[in-house]
Amino acid sequence: MNLQWYPGHMTKARRAMEENLKLVDALVEIRDARIPYSSTNPDLAALGKNKKRILVLNKGDLADPVCTDHWEKHFVAQDYLPLSGDARQRRLGDAIKSRLSEWAEEKRQRDKLKGIVNRPVRIMVVGIPNVGKSTLINTLAGRASSKTGNKPGVTRGVQWIRLSSSVELMDTPGILWPRFQSETVGLHLALCGSLKEEILDPRALALKGIELLHLRYPDALPNKYQIHYQGDGAAFLRELALKQGLLLKGAEADLDGAGRRFLQDLQGGRLGLISLESPDNFGEQPHESV
Repeated sequence: MNLQWYPGHMTKARRAMEENLKLVDALVEIRDARIPYSSTNPDLAALGKNKKRILVLNKGDLADPVCTDHWEKHFVAQDYLPLSGDARQRRLGDAIKSRLSEWAEEKRQRDKLKGIVNRPVRIMVVGIPNVGKSTLINTLAGRASSKTGNKPGVTRGVQWIRLSSSVELMDTPGILWPRFQSETVGLHLALCGSLKEEILDPRALALKGIELLHLRYPDALPNKYQIHYQGDGAAFLRELALKQGLLLKGAEADLDGAGRRFLQDLQGGRLGLISLESPDNFGEQPHESV
């Protein structure tokens, strides 16, 4: 199953981000709390070197809270500042703004010693597609500050958003990297909705997802669908299609439709609070060799 997606505009966006990094003081990197390892662009480590960074684990309302807690401790040990939650909620936004205000005051004091006044702290918001950047910025700004959507790749250009007289945010397009060296990374990104639907085979992806979910959360499938996975993904999808009335002509089970239904339920949190990665399995590995 080919899970590569790197449209041309991402190359242009990456170059623009590199050029604009010199204009900012710090980064707010957003990852998906369900896949904190796979949802980071490995290029960011080099591009954002020596920049202060807040690491936001968004979609925490969909993730396994025990697993998220383990990830937070893992990132603290790596000298990151991790904050988890739902980008739509004020609590997460307030926590981020509090830290940004601290940085702004630190910068103001440093600038004062140099005779510089009224220069805001500038923050770049970065992350892969569909991880919630624009949603978080809207929450921070308290208004619909930029175009948002639930499809990967909505934000195409660089935008500045003023949060206050002392803090400005730079929104950037979601940027993947040219090639996933690991099938696991591509699979996790696809299952959580960070790859464009048009490039995916819903049935093949669902078969992979059902197997993975059965291994990590064996009660999730029977609890949601009252169907027990017996090691045959196609049989599971067939039963799901028949059970939910997803039929083709001649009353044949629509396996693609059943695959899409499973993926929608997984991404929407209707299969329970689920994390596909844990620090024990992913936390210490280089991104290109999972």
